[in-house]
Amino acid sequence: MDFRVIPSDIEELEGEDMRPLDVIRFNSLAKSRNVAFGANGEIVIGADTVVVLDGKIIYKPENYIHAKKILLSLSGRKHLVYTGFNLIDTKSGDEIFNYEKTSVHFRDLTEREINYYLKYHKPFDKAGAYGIQDDFGCFFIEKINGDFYNVVGLPLQKVYMNLMKLTS
Repeated sequence: MDFRVIPSDIEELEGEDMRPLDVIRFNSLAKSRNVAFGANGEIVIGADTVVVLDGKIIYKPENYIHAKKILLSLSGRKHLVYTGFNLIDTKSGDEIFNYEKTSVHFRDLTEREINYYLKYHKPFDKAGAYGIQDDFGCFFIEKINGDFYNVVGLPLQKVYMNLMKLTS
C-alpha cells in the first residue's frame, strides 16, 4: 500500500486513572480528524497505543529514570497493550473506530539488562518504555497472548479488515 505519514498536532489525552479505551478512542479520533481536514479523497488512519499495568495506564517515559522505573515495574509481570485506531474516508466522510488488546508477559529482568537497554536502545518514545520489535527489547518478552503487531503499535490485520469494510 502506498501511504504517507502525517503527524497530527493534537495534544494527547493522558491520565493514569482513566479507562484505556476512553484514552485510545479520544486520541485516535482526534489524530485522524486533525489530519483529515487537510486530506482530499484519501483514507486517514489515526492510532494510539497505551500499556496498562494493574489497571493504570503507563505512557511514554519522561526520562531515563522514569523509563527504568517503568521497566522494573513490568519485570516478571503481565500487562496489557491497547491500540485504538480510527479510519476516515475523506471522500465519503465515513469513519470506523476499532481497537485491539494484547496480553504481554515479561520475564524477570535484571537491573543490568534494563540499564543496557535504556543506554543503547533509548525507548523513550514508546508506551511502556520498550519495543517488542527492538533488537534487545524482544528478549524481555516471555510470551504474548494476542496480536504481535498490536504490541508494535498497529494491529495490521484488524486495520486491514476495517479498511476493506470502509472502502467496500
